[in-house]
Amino acid sequence: MRILLTKLKLIGDAVLITPTVHAIRERYPEAEITVVVRKGTEGILAGCTAIDRLLTAAAPEGRRRSRLNWLDDLRLILELRRQWFDYAFELSDGDRGRWFCALACAKVRSTNAGVGRLNSFWRMFFKSVSNFDWVMMHRVEKDFRTVAHELDLGGTPPPLCFERRRAEASHISAEGGERCVVFNPGSRLPEKLWIEERWIALGRALTARGCRIVVSTGPAADELALGRRIVEGIGAGASCTESALSWPQFAHLLYSARLLVTVDTAAMHLAAACQCPTVALFGLVPAGQWRPWRSPSRVLTGLGEWGQVSASAARQDRPIEMVTTESVLTAIAELEAEGASPNEAAPV
Repeated sequence: MRILLTKLKLIGDAVLITPTVHAIRERYPEAEITVVVRKGTEGILAGCTAIDRLLTAAAPEGRRRSRLNWLDDLRLILELRRQWFDYAFELSDGDRGRWFCALACAKVRSTNAGVGRLNSFWRMFFKSVSNFDWVMMHRVEKDFRTVAHELDLGGTPPPLCFERRRAEASHISAEGGERCVVFNPGSRLPEKLWIEERWIALGRALTARGCRIVVSTGPAADELALGRRIVEGIGAGASCTESALSWPQFAHLLYSARLLVTVDTAAMHLAAACQCPTVALFGLVPAGQWRPWRSPSRVLTGLGEWGQVSASAARQDRPIEMVTTESVLTAIAELEAEGASPNEAAPV
């Protein structure tokens, strides 16, 4: 049986399909599973060995797309058509992913129309349409149930996965990153950023307890500058990655780390895949849809779990600013009191 999954979204969305992929592999061990993601997001799936073929679609280039991108998409479509898939599942909820599934000419093409309306044109291609409402559901559950509409997966989605043997050592590991507390403060979205001074205060409180802090940053210049300022503010006992680690290298760090404190980014989901205890700081995004999936964690948000706005939050342009340093320290203490040891349930 040949199965196609398309997920043409951001990096965090890509790793969220790993529970569904592993559920398919467990139920149908002989199946050939092909996954198509957006170019630039494939690295975070390096630890998912249940994927037989990982293909990439060209990343979008704003309103206009280059001829080269269109040519790459055409090549991908021709490659998909040669596979003669039995099932194709569109999990991006977007027209581009639907085109790939439609033109792959699978025997069964399936998508979800429980939130976004599926017009009559797309219904000509997708004869299998699930209609459950996933607004009050984690995105892992949404993908799992979309596939389970056609395939007997049974039970509930397993944890996310980045297998330990696929992790790669880096200069951070060589410099003694074991049992450190990792900070991941950066995001391309300003509304997701926590106050810089609170990162520094948190780091000082933890280093006073003997913790070593590693501040992880992305490649963007503003993220690098933010990481360096936080390290400088914390002082002794803190260091910065100084460059973006690859996803396998970051997984290696998370497998040995004591804890991750992060804003809502792909790093949060990778930590869940490595079963690294995590304190996740949310802003406007509904934490119920995106929180760490089935891993030791605490979620702190200025809004309710499903984005409900309280009177105090309504007066905030950035609800994440309602999260205090003290509340993060309390969340860390709660995880430690529960005995949340790093990576206790991580796949090997």
